[in-house]
Amino acid sequence: MDAKGKLTGTTVLVVDDMEASRYAVGTVLSRAGHRVVPVATGGEALAELDTRLLKGTLPDVALVDVGLPDMSGFDLCRLFKERPHTAGMPVVHFSAAASPPADFCQGLDAGVEAYLKVPAEPLEIEAVVRAAVRNAQLRAGDQALVRRLTLLSETIVTIQSARTLQELSEAAAEGVSRLTGTPAAVFVLDQDDQLYRGLSRDRIPVALPDEDADRAVAGLLRRLARGQDGVQLTTVPAPLWPAGFFRPGVEHDARLAFVVTQDGRAPVCLAAPARGMRRVGLEGEALLAQLAQATALAAEPLLMYKVERHVALTLQHSFLPQPHRLPELPGIDVVVRYVPASRQTEIGGDFYAALRVDEGVLTAVGDVVGHSLDAATVMVELRHALRAYAVDESDPAVLAERLDRTLRRYHPDTTATVCLALIDPDTGRTRIANAGHIPPLIVRDDGTADYAQAAGPLLGVGLPHPPATELLLEPTDRLLMVTDGLIETRGTDLTASLEQLRAASSGALPGLDALCDTLLDTFGHDREDDIAMLALRLG
Repeated sequence: MDAKGKLTGTTVLVVDDMEASRYAVGTVLSRAGHRVVPVATGGEALAELDTRLLKGTLPDVALVDVGLPDMSGFDLCRLFKERPHTAGMPVVHFSAAASPPADFCQGLDAGVEAYLKVPAEPLEIEAVVRAAVRNAQLRAGDQALVRRLTLLSETIVTIQSARTLQELSEAAAEGVSRLTGTPAAVFVLDQDDQLYRGLSRDRIPVALPDEDADRAVAGLLRRLARGQDGVQLTTVPAPLWPAGFFRPGVEHDARLAFVVTQDGRAPVCLAAPARGMRRVGLEGEALLAQLAQATALAAEPLLMYKVERHVALTLQHSFLPQPHRLPELPGIDVVVRYVPASRQTEIGGDFYAALRVDEGVLTAVGDVVGHSLDAATVMVELRHALRAYAVDESDPAVLAERLDRTLRRYHPDTTATVCLALIDPDTGRTRIANAGHIPPLIVRDDGTADYAQAAGPLLGVGLPHPPATELLLEPTDRLLMVTDGLIETRGTDLTASLEQLRAASSGALPGLDALCDTLLDTFGHDREDDIAMLALRLG
């Protein structure tokens, strides 16, 4: 565009079989500062566009004579509009012959921008070309904005469904890359100064930034977070921005969209190469700022959950007896395992217990239904209630009834499962009460294993509990009690999982530790729920 606001430097494709006419129109446009590409037929025009497409130099506008020798100007316009790469190129029809109104309508139906009657004044030709190009640019700008808004919406939906800060960072980085057309990096610095980093997939997956680069970014985020309010857009020059986040080993000035979560404790930073960001303009930067704000909002519940999870795990570890702190149980060998769910999932209410009672040894494995700090708190209450009740009562069925009443009294909206086993070390007599839990598995040294036939309603529903199931443990038998977190998998029938557990247990090496380790190796990776496990045998 020149100093007077006129479009110059555009490329105009002139399609006219009359050489004199091509020359005249071309001269007018050339004098106005445009580049002219003259061709005589529709076929030549299509071939010229194919050649220029390979070079990335498509014309900005096409002036097409209605009466071409090989096809009409209307047909040629339709072919332009049918091709994805030329569909946005504006077309202006012209004709030296008198044209009926039907021709104007036909041209409009084909997608033409305007109609010129030649000969025409140079100023009129320039004005029509200028208007056609400007209208096309406005349409292209509107379409680009719609695409970016769509991408922004899609990215926000994706980051809102992220289950971890790492997933959030990666999803946001991919969204920034799609919005800007450049490689991108996203960082979240949590309350414990742990940096979560996501890189867009278009970055070459080699030579990732090292720990020094991460520390440098973390320090920068901490400095930017001081007194920060709202979204800040800033450029960090290459010497201060570590190399390699956008391209391996390459330094870039970084354009940052930076925001702090509402509690003011966690900086969130979206970064892209400053040079690439210039192409998206002010509208693109505004969308980047909106994405930064949405990313910070999506990060807040994940940050809160991380704190809650830490509290719940601390609570669980504080109240669950550690293996080396189990009470001495004469005549019984006991091994326990507790594995929290993977970081991508929620907190459970799994627990175990092994107690000396008047009639022998009482063991229990249970699970409060739900995944939250509340579930972990109820777990602690049930475990303490069991210890209190077991002071003067050993019958597992009676204990299950009392736990059911306790849960209904103090937590009427909560349910739980528990399996209780009372073992007499001298005789091997074992009484089992099962409240909605996986029944104990009896694993024999001859390579067989069977579930105890013990079942009953879960705790918290107020249904009567049947008498305890009795069986006799042999000195070589191992009794295994687990929570469903060990084997339950979405989309897999629980009956099939129970059979897999039975088969894996029967094939385990002798010993309690070997049994537990075998099952954890087989089932315990990246589980969606906590795992509690207790195995015992007569000592």
